[in-house]
Amino acid sequence: MSLPRSSGLLLHITSLPGRYGIGDFGPAAYAFADFLAEAGQRVWQVLPLVPPGYGASPYASPSTFALNPYLVSPDKLRDAGLLTDDDLADVPAFPDDHVDFGPVEHYKWDLLRRAHAHFLDGAGLPGYTADDLATFEALHADWLPEYALFAALKEAHGGVAWTDWEPACVRRDPDALAQARKTHADAIRLHTFAQFVADAQWQALWSYCRQRSIRLLGDLPIYVAHDSADVWANQDLFLLNDDGQPTVVAGVPPDYFSETGQRWGNPIYRWDRMKRNGYGWWVQRMARAIKLMDLVRLDHFRGFEAFWQSPGDEDTAVNGEWIEGPGSDLFAMFEKQFGAPLPIIAEDLGIITPGVRAIMAEFDFPGMVVLQFGYDEGPNSEHLPHNYRHAHVAYTGTHDNDTIQGWNNNPEVTVAEAEAKRIRDFACAYLGLPGTDHLHWASIRAVLTSVANLAVFPVQDLLGLGSDTRINRPGSLGGINWAWRLEEGVLTEALAEQLHRMTAVTNRLEGMTALKKVGE
Repeated sequence: MSLPRSSGLLLHITSLPGRYGIGDFGPAAYAFADFLAEAGQRVWQVLPLVPPGYGASPYASPSTFALNPYLVSPDKLRDAGLLTDDDLADVPAFPDDHVDFGPVEHYKWDLLRRAHAHFLDGAGLPGYTADDLATFEALHADWLPEYALFAALKEAHGGVAWTDWEPACVRRDPDALAQARKTHADAIRLHTFAQFVADAQWQALWSYCRQRSIRLLGDLPIYVAHDSADVWANQDLFLLNDDGQPTVVAGVPPDYFSETGQRWGNPIYRWDRMKRNGYGWWVQRMARAIKLMDLVRLDHFRGFEAFWQSPGDEDTAVNGEWIEGPGSDLFAMFEKQFGAPLPIIAEDLGIITPGVRAIMAEFDFPGMVVLQFGYDEGPNSEHLPHNYRHAHVAYTGTHDNDTIQGWNNNPEVTVAEAEAKRIRDFACAYLGLPGTDHLHWASIRAVLTSVANLAVFPVQDLLGLGSDTRINRPGSLGGINWAWRLEEGVLTEALAEQLHRMTAVTNRLEGMTALKKVGE
């Protein structure tokens, strides 16, 4: 896929401002789309829109198909006739600068229950009626019933992993599941309703973005969480033992950064079985992704060519091995199902083999470069703009990086201060700066002026914000991750004009208007 020359911003939905404790699909999202349009930006990149999992991470979700119910906008529910002003009268005093996930989840579910009660009483404007719900259920029958049942059972078991449920439910005994559907019918209906309204709100926002010539770029991790409806409902497609525990898990081998490697803990696919059934589950997964996004970034693309697996009962990834992945077969099946070119961007960061490059070339998948890596690596780095190619998607940094200003204040390299100063001096020399005061703007200009067809930068870099606004620190857990929120009013008209001028002179204003949805 040859991307048109364009640019965009990275901001996850949860980071939007608003009075309900978490960014959502409501007015602030539409305002951000307006800002993008005014600034000449043609891409809005978000992180996975799925329900959060362990540590509030969207990369450890209980479902790769479902949407995060906490992203449902209360204001839009009121507009749809499903909530009243009285329902929204007593909003807790949530913090403005970060998401306090526990109280937010409690509050949002209370509102969803109220909205569902109004719906059952016959409320709901066009788009939110009983007939609309029935249509939604029919369209998503391949994943929705299993997810709603999983979510209801998980609640009934106090949130413990599905492998700790009673054995009949663990092994998915048909009689036990039939009884569970009866016992938990109300909870199943609520989870189904939450997905219905979330999907309706997202589709409306997506339509608004397209009217503003903005395309949505989403993120699809290669692996799914073990404690998920995906694994529970498809145990035969994963390498599990008789108790449902992974026999082997995903990760990466030991390297310069870690003597023990990285043990991610995700179960490994039975790729041989998937191939025999035409990669049916993966086709469903990709179909869902392209019904939600214009472009899909496949995370850890390396793993499709070959992946590192280590024993499930070990604490590290040391005793692992490389195993051949599905390779071109999977993407050939995608082309057969969805046509070409596929709307896929390959996350090809790290050590990439010739086999990975061959797959990317065969299907014309753009790859990624990250300017911040180039500052650390020096003149020969592929991440510096003079080495970019048209097929690249160029970033100042990603959701896993520090902000540019944070990196400037404290480069995250395991070197002495003298070496850190040398790296900062190199960045300034490369960008032609006398000092680091405007490093974030110069970095944005560098990726915009490069030959890379698509340039993307986090909102934090646009605003020159520090490390305290970073969205994720890989390898760490707790409230510091996934919680940052944008301050109300900081995306000003003057900032939009400044970014628009820079975008115009680098010829990135019009590109994405010609990009069509898959199937159009």
